[in-house]
Amino acid sequence: MTNKTSPTIYDVARLAGVSIATVSRVLNDPHKVNEETRGVVLSAINRLGFVPKAEARARAMRSTGRIGVLTPFFTAPSFVQRLRGAAEALSRHNYELVIYTVNSSALLNTYLETLPIAHSLDGLIILSLQFSDSNAERLANQGLETVLVEYPHASLNSIEIDDIAGGRLAAEYLIQKGYTSFGFIGDTTIPEFGIHPITLRLSGFRHGLNAAGFDLSDENTLLVPYDMETTRQNGRAYLKRPGRPTAVFAATDLQATALLRAARDIGLKVPQELAILGFDDLDLADYVGLSTISQHLDESGRVAAELLLARLADPKRPVQHIQLPLTVITRETA
Repeated sequence: MTNKTSPTIYDVARLAGVSIATVSRVLNDPHKVNEETRGVVLSAINRLGFVPKAEARARAMRSTGRIGVLTPFFTAPSFVQRLRGAAEALSRHNYELVIYTVNSSALLNTYLETLPIAHSLDGLIILSLQFSDSNAERLANQGLETVLVEYPHASLNSIEIDDIAGGRLAAEYLIQKGYTSFGFIGDTTIPEFGIHPITLRLSGFRHGLNAAGFDLSDENTLLVPYDMETTRQNGRAYLKRPGRPTAVFAATDLQATALLRAARDIGLKVPQELAILGFDDLDLADYVGLSTISQHLDESGRVAAELLLARLADPKRPVQHIQLPLTVITRETA
């Protein structure tokens, strides 16, 4: 029986036909390597089963720990609140939170290719990003514990909500309040690299209305980009129309707040003449008195971090798929 030595960075460079420095850049700073060369190096790494030798680095990291978060739109309030929940949970265990902002499919793929083999993280949380079986296999092969938020996968811990049920809940709430004319506002555009639950919330809202004998007309369905000022401007025209709805479900709190401003711009009293219900329960919602559906954003970040820490402490711990409840928060607008 012969003992095979572990592949080295020299073996990777030789197989890929590049310099050792190029392999090092792929591992540590992949943005500085063009896509074709990076792909050749990563292929060589996978074929050889190469694992970077970073014992000294790993020992240094154990005293602080590093958890990575892949996130789109990290400045958006909903992502800030999720990150806040994760950071709070990790800080109690002396872990550092490292944020990787994703703004394209190419960058997402780069991170998912290089972060597992760089061994610079103890674990990874992925927020609201598309995720494939090959991604899951790569992370498992490299031993990088990962938790997904809003995009579940059978082999990984995940946190999610039922967006269709959220739409139905909005319909049921407004119907119970006595409204009979309904509208919807949201952005159903799906980013190439992320996910978008708004279409599901709209579908659930329609089904909830239909089940009670009501309808959501195309005229009362305002699909507008996820931008407060654009929503406000379009909202004014939407609310000035004859036959406008008397109760509107906005699929996000930001657009609900913009519609609230539009209503006030044209002199509509809320909720006497127009009810507005949002979705998310951002910090902003409480400040402006917005009735909304809470998806417990801080809690999702906190639970994701705790699931990750539990698996780091015990890698044999069973995978969990947690669905957080949705709750209507009644304030002043509906």
